[in-house]
Amino acid sequence: MRCSIRRCFITSVGIGFLWLLITLKIPEEIEDDQNVMAIKGQVATLALRVGIEDVAWEWCEQEDNYDKRKDPRPLEDWQNLTFEYFKTIQQRRKTWLTVGISSVPQPDQRSLLYTLVSLFRASSKIQQKRLTVLVHLAHSDLTGLRETVLHISTLFSPQILAGQLLLIHAPPDAYPSVDDMRNEAHHGEFYSKQNIDHAFLMSFVTGLSEYFLLLEDNVFSAPNFITHIHWKVNTMRSNPWVLLEFSNMGILGKLFHSKDLPLLAHFLLLFYKEKPLDRLIPHFRTLLAQKNPIICRPFLFYHRFSYHISNDTQKATPVQKKNPYVPDNPPGAIFTDMKVFDVHFPWEAYTLDESFFWTHNVSAGNHLTVILNHPANLSKVQVLTGTIVDGKYALKKGQVELGYDPEGMPQYCTSFTLLGHLFEGQMNQEIFLKRMGHNVSCVRLVVKADQVGGLIIRHIYLWEQNTKDMEAAQSWR
Repeated sequence: MRCSIRRCFITSVGIGFLWLLITLKIPEEIEDDQNVMAIKGQVATLALRVGIEDVAWEWCEQEDNYDKRKDPRPLEDWQNLTFEYFKTIQQRRKTWLTVGISSVPQPDQRSLLYTLVSLFRASSKIQQKRLTVLVHLAHSDLTGLRETVLHISTLFSPQILAGQLLLIHAPPDAYPSVDDMRNEAHHGEFYSKQNIDHAFLMSFVTGLSEYFLLLEDNVFSAPNFITHIHWKVNTMRSNPWVLLEFSNMGILGKLFHSKDLPLLAHFLLLFYKEKPLDRLIPHFRTLLAQKNPIICRPFLFYHRFSYHISNDTQKATPVQKKNPYVPDNPPGAIFTDMKVFDVHFPWEAYTLDESFFWTHNVSAGNHLTVILNHPANLSKVQVLTGTIVDGKYALKKGQVELGYDPEGMPQYCTSFTLLGHLFEGQMNQEIFLKRMGHNVSCVRLVVKADQVGGLIIRHIYLWEQNTKDMEAAQSWR
């Protein structure tokens, strides 16, 4: 029997909806089949029996021939269908907070699993009753999607059965064609898919909870983050807000009112070609009359970096695509005029592990400088000071500078330019001016005011431009 386009399309939009419906039916209705979650797409239907090891695929061949959607404006149609479908379903289980994650395949396939483990371990059983975790598996490869669902269901079947973890997958024709996305590339950056991924995610959330927290698929969460967020929201009751930020890294840790999500999803669909998501969200905030960002300390979420360790058998394998979240930190030497003690040395601030540099009683003009062995073309610099959870021992006033034209022995840079100031002890700055990031030999953290007491410089992370980005930038010129 032929599947109509409309029927398959609505079915694909309701991937996770069916699971939500199944888990919330009265016990008499689900006694025989409460361990089933359906994830359906236009070309394939994945039937996953959560409590059992097998995963069965039911293929539905579509006889209707139609061209792939070229104009993304009809994406509003599936958004409207989403809202219509949810009018009766979402009222069955409404929590206080939904954590939303849009996940794409990563070189380290465990990143999403570690993120989910961190979320649930950081929450008590009582806190989890106020929480729904929604994961949009934005995979284009159905085999990879199947493996990811199997891994998640194996580890988190109790959370899935309790309705605390929902998995969804967008229909393929919700996206522009590959050729269209290539034409929309700007300086080698492909952010159209990311914006549409999150528009779909946010369309689903509407009505699930009172608040929505946006995370990424490679983070770890501070213990009792729900309690911290709840306390902050209560303190803001007399002050209208659109966006609260529990991290200063990109889109990580952004808290919205769920009632604003339909408008935000629509906004992302309108401007999905124009800017990356981390630049569209602040613009949306200002449109809703919150002029300044509200940064909430302590920061509760941080990126989890993973590293690929090669061996002799792996050297002959093709080079994997670089994970954009993982810093490069090219080889270099570290110099400082701050006090150095017998533990936690200056070079530990430049490592890619959890070590750090500890010092005491710094003065204006003190610095910690990374001098690279060879000039590098940098695309991003991140400096983190203070403790992870409560931000103690952070640098209160500081700035980061990029240095050029090294001379002498040992070398020192003869010229510097200001990259940015630390805010709340941290800076996460992309280098948009290519000439500023070109041939950088030094990265210098400078203290701008005397500070009594301890200081932790946790990390200085550097990202290099990859070859494709550099070629795209040159062709743009």
